Amino acid sequence: MKRKLTELANWLDAPGQLLEGITVTGATIDSRNIREGELFIPFRGEHANGHTYVRSAIENGASASLWLADEPNPPKDIPLLFVEDAELALQQLARSYREQLVCKVIGVTGSNGKTSTKDLLASVLGAGFAVRKTEGNFNNELGLPLTILSLEEDTEVAVLEMGMSGFGEISFLSNLAKPDVAIITNIGEAHMQDLGSREGIAKAKFEIIEGLSSDGSFYFDGDEPLLTALVNDHPELDARAFGYGDACDVVAKDIKVTEQGSQFTVSGQIEGQFTIPVYGEHQVKNALAAMLVAKKLGMTDEAIRSALLHAILTPMRMQPVTAKSGALFINDAYNAAPTSLRAALTFIGQTELRREKWVVLGDMLELGQDERYFHESVADELANLQLKGIALYGPRMHWLYDELRKRNTTVELIWTEDDYAPIIEKLLQSIDERSIILLKGSRGMALENVLKGVLETEA
Repeated sequence: MKRKLTELANWLDAPGQLLEGITVTGATIDSRNIREGELFIPFRGEHANGHTYVRSAIENGASASLWLADEPNPPKDIPLLFVEDAELALQQLARSYREQLVCKVIGVTGSNGKTSTKDLLASVLGAGFAVRKTEGNFNNELGLPLTILSLEEDTEVAVLEMGMSGFGEISFLSNLAKPDVAIITNIGEAHMQDLGSREGIAKAKFEIIEGLSSDGSFYFDGDEPLLTALVNDHPELDARAFGYGDACDVVAKDIKVTEQGSQFTVSGQIEGQFTIPVYGEHQVKNALAAMLVAKKLGMTDEAIRSALLHAILTPMRMQPVTAKSGALFINDAYNAAPTSLRAALTFIGQTELRREKWVVLGDMLELGQDERYFHESVADELANLQLKGIALYGPRMHWLYDELRKRNTTVELIWTEDDYAPIIEKLLQSIDERSIILLKGSRGMALENVLKGVLETEA
């Protein structure tokens, strides 16, 4: 964004001071990371008042700041816009700027795979367009408007991730972003405690169609009956399904794990053999969504194939890391829910990259009243895998530990509640060039510390 401060005042219908001659080139709510020309938006909370940092924000490069109308003693020598509510003002700025953008907007939501799909979209579309995407986890009611305001004027495609924890949140984000294409990657169990059931999660995710442009397209996981039922209730949608079932509009089959990543054959609206530089059948499905969007925007199958081969994903999503010992870690520690855990375990069960297989699992969070069931049921998945060892981390994983002990398994088994060290020590004693180790847990468990501990000890 590059707009005069006077124009922003009109967008907000807000009075101000020292507005003339000031240009704004974005917005931020963090006074510590100001970029030249940004508008600083101070929030007032229980423990901190952002107005305290307005002057330092200006000194660090901000061109102007918002100021809450009921906050006393506004500085007289700083360009300010006076607003009633900082959050609403931020959202209105993004809404007004979005109305002026001519780029295509791709909205992505889902229980799992949002970030990977976003990354795959940006990589593929980046081969033919000027693409911007959501950075980090800026995917909520504050992050999304900040992302929109960060879009440069020459952006041709914006890939916007949309997260949620309850009903109404995706609806709000969709109506703010006004996507030309909406994607639901899948329906899992995350946020069960807030939404009550997978049916509730599906309905909450499906809110993404509410802001979809009248001539927009909707792409969804065609292997999920809950989404298929919702789509059938909306015959007006230009909807396309991606997945493994023959009824999908684009289908992936013959998935093979290679040293280069995942190789698969696609049929339907896109044809041929493709490779992505990341492991897991679930990542193949994420790639299908990206391929459908690229096809809609006019890219050839060959261009899509080449771009996918060189795709770059955010770390800790089925990320291969080779230790000094030669052991291969699959770092999928960014997050975990039952659906994504099953997908990662399926990969470990099928892969022939290494003979000796380990899994390191951390607690799955935000599963509500059924969290014990979801943890204990992983024992059934693990029982079908030929594993050398299982390491469990976190208080909830004790439920799984007890289930596995009941089975008198001969697999090496370790559990620790809050200390990575025993797991690191066990791995260092056990793994070598024959080993592959999956790391999978919710973000709060930070299982990447296990990998870090192994690598640092080996160094």
